[in-house]
Amino acid sequence: MRSFCLPALALASVFLAGCVSAPNAPTLTLQTKKAPEDYIQCVVPLLEKHGIASTVTQNSRHARLVLASKIAADDVLEAYKSQDGGKVFLYERKPLASTITPSHLELAAKTCK
Repeated sequence: MRSFCLPALALASVFLAGCVSAPNAPTLTLQTKKAPEDYIQCVVPLLEKHGIASTVTQNSRHARLVLASKIAADDVLEAYKSQDGGKVFLYERKPLASTITPSHLELAAKTCK
């Protein structure tokens, strides 16, 4: 019994460690001419076309779009007001198998730039 529990425990801790650690650096940074609220309002319909639900929060200088995940850290798209429009930061955790092609969120972020 002990020989079964030890490998199972080790494997579980490896999977949980990947879920707990969130990226500190953005996976994508963009500059846009749009105000933060206009940028996010461009992204939301593009995600909804693919059936992706999101939560948007905003204030006068910042807009944030969150895609909740049940198995990993949430994906976050943040747009901040700047002199020339806005600065956009994407924080995204992709499964290893999907690192080759851009996600729907990344494509929408680049399209609305």
